[in-house]
Amino acid sequence: MPNEQNHSIEIITSSDGSHTLYVPELNEHYHSINGAVQESMHVFIQAGLMQITKQEINLLEIGFGTGLNALLTNNYINSKKVYYHTIEKFPLEINTIEKLNYQSFCQNSKPHFFSDIHKCAWDISCPINPQFTIHKTKADFRTLELESIYDLVYFDAFGPNKQSDLWTFDIFKNLYSAMKPDAIFVTYCAKGEVRRQLKQAGFTVERIAGAPRKREMIRARKLPI
Repeated sequence: MPNEQNHSIEIITSSDGSHTLYVPELNEHYHSINGAVQESMHVFIQAGLMQITKQEINLLEIGFGTGLNALLTNNYINSKKVYYHTIEKFPLEINTIEKLNYQSFCQNSKPHFFSDIHKCAWDISCPINPQFTIHKTKADFRTLELESIYDLVYFDAFGPNKQSDLWTFDIFKNLYSAMKPDAIFVTYCAKGEVRRQLKQAGFTVERIAGAPRKREMIRARKLPI
């Protein structure tokens, strides 16, 4: 995500009534204007989280952004336990976060949950409730060495036309190495070049139906050897 100090950011109401952020200098939104919550639900929760049958999940997110994916994950984990590791180079300012209306879309999450995940310290593990622990890493993902512990990856960086250096073979190979056998990778993007890079990195890749007004998205798996 962009450095908020270097870019003006506007709050926009998307088609489903949920907010997204718009960066005029990049001409880019943080989420789909066709429905921010709907997109995150479709791509990350339904196509990702709900496909994992384990009761304890190590989850890695590339691009914490507004924290919407973390909020939705907590809202729909049911009886599961999630260790949520998210990486963000440029965290948003809390005064921007406090204006977002996502909590109203998540009736299963306690009212303070969204605030808690943003106010907890960076670079340490923070138990938010008995089922959800978050560890926010403030860093450039390209410089990190990750343990091979992840069952699910949310890849939510800005698109390849904005952050092309995050959609490469080297990045995907690093993620592949960090994932357990049978782990799932999901992203909203469905570009052919991204699919090819994922396959080259070792993933089994499928194109599935995308979020509203988007024809396709990518779900990839690390199959057991």
